[in-house]
Amino acid sequence: MNEGMLALISAYGPIVAMVIAFYFFLYRPQRAEQRRRDDMLATLHKGNKVVTVGGIFGEIMEIKNNVIDLKIADKVVVKVTRSAISRNITQGKSPQMEPEKDWPAEDEKQDE
Repeated sequence: MNEGMLALISAYGPIVAMVIAFYFFLYRPQRAEQRRRDDMLATLHKGNKVVTVGGIFGEIMEIKNNVIDLKIADKVVVKVTRSAISRNITQGKSPQMEPEKDWPAEDEKQDE
């Protein structure tokens, strides 16, 4: 190699290495995560229990195009966009996704 080639590699080599590193460490994992999210949103159906990006837990009652009717309590149904769904709890059961139990149920309360 001549001196001009070595100077070129030493000048542009680190930039090329950084571009390659960004591709493998940032771009590819982000694309894989986006693909997983798109698949999750495409497979939503009535009866799934989900969490919205705002942290609201609910059950899907109906899906019309990109609008989902989400039951969040008895007689309380809200409309959210499909993209507002963060996680499908029904699909992947995980202890960290379940809402915490703050209060004991009526039958668990002890008589005083």
